Amino acid sequence: MSALTVGFDLDMTLVDSRPGIAATHRALTARTGVYVDADAAVSRLGPPLRVEIARWFPPEQVDSAVVTFRELYPAYAITPTAPLPGAAEAIAAVRARGGRVLVVTSKLGALARLHLDHLGLTVDEVAGDLFAEEKATALRAHVATHYVGDHVADMVAAHAAGVPGIAVATGPCSREELAAAGAEVVLDDLTEFPGALEGLVRLALTE
Repeated sequence: MSALTVGFDLDMTLVDSRPGIAATHRALTARTGVYVDADAAVSRLGPPLRVEIARWFPPEQVDSAVVTFRELYPAYAITPTAPLPGAAEAIAAVRARGGRVLVVTSKLGALARLHLDHLGLTVDEVAGDLFAEEKATALRAHVATHYVGDHVADMVAAHAAGVPGIAVATGPCSREELAAAGAEVVLDDLTEFPGALEGLVRLALTE
């Protein structure tokens, strides 16, 4: 039987980063003169940054805009970001069972660490710049037993890693979409995670 090791997505799973990301997009517009609808951008968090940037910038400017966005990010995005309800308690519930906590995110690992440190969310490992099936590489490398996320691509990641996908309906995807993507369970938010953990452990560790 494997030891409990739970991976969590970051944006809209552990943290509500929409205000900070919107502020960074507005700063990017001010810096570059290229309009980005910040409210629209944060309504679809999940995919890699360059996917959103490519909606607004011509192809030849996408790479430089991504670099600029990431340069602006620490000054604009960290302070406005808040933990989502139940985030700290979900991490504590894993630790209470002697488990390890991973964050596996499409955000650069260094930027993810800034959020976690600012909010006092302590995790064992952070793997960044990964999306959908790419996240499975990190989940397998760290012998994850579960993966928790808000996006259908997170359920794809869990399936690719061969672990149960636990969905939280706190992001851009509906409960129906998350279930259709293969979630073993769909929670309203992380406040339900500690109560569900016993059943989730049995699901993963006794298969």
